[in-house]
Amino acid sequence: MRERRRLRENYSGTATEITRTDWNQSLSDPTAFYLRCCEYFDHKLPAALRHHREYFTQNRRGFGEDAFHTMWFLLFREFRPANFLEIGVFRGQSLSFASLLAHHGNFPCQVQGISPFSPAGDAVSKYRSGLDYQADTLQNFSHFKLPAPSLLKAYSTDPEAARLVASRAWDITYIDGNHDYKVARQDWELCAKSLSPGGLIVLDDSGLSSRFQPPAFATGGHPGPSQLAKEISQPPFTEILQVGHNRVFQKNSA
Repeated sequence: MRERRRLRENYSGTATEITRTDWNQSLSDPTAFYLRCCEYFDHKLPAALRHHREYFTQNRRGFGEDAFHTMWFLLFREFRPANFLEIGVFRGQSLSFASLLAHHGNFPCQVQGISPFSPAGDAVSKYRSGLDYQADTLQNFSHFKLPAPSLLKAYSTDPEAARLVASRAWDITYIDGNHDYKVARQDWELCAKSLSPGGLIVLDDSGLSSRFQPPAFATGGHPGPSQLAKEISQPPFTEILQVGHNRVFQKNSA
């Protein structure tokens, strides 16, 4: 927190707009681009969107990093998705931000979450018990006066989850569930089949196999998703953006 505050306080006053052509920097120099996204969050992101992040930072309602709010803002501004799927909801930070971004951009976007809504963890993650994760997610949507999302209480490996993912073509899918390689690989294969042409998959915690060197207030991700990112074939997917340990892959239209 001290290092993040120092970056904010040492701001040079040169934060510039981030355009689509700037995204190439995220692949050639992901560390510099990440810091640029942090400055964008501090000085250019609309106040209502910064408040969303601040709310989820309080009382440990959510994980993630400030720069990820910049990433989602850039993606939604560029692609204006008609639907958004998240695997692994936790307490609804990313899912509610997707809904808030659609409202901010004045376009419709159906948001769908698949999660066990329990403290079930994995080899690298443990979560608190004694919390109704599904009710808490709905409460967090209500806090921002957002319409209730569609939620499926299931593991991504359950048959009902597979049926839901396969039921339509998704414009953006965020894989943020179990970090074990085997499960992350299964999530990828399931979601890739049901992605719209030109659609996006955002893979969380996958920066260890990239050039990203995280500053003190960031992380590079986990071995499972990072190994998966290293194996993603191009084509049919092209990596178009990296913000920290979040990496964005686009499905080729043809």
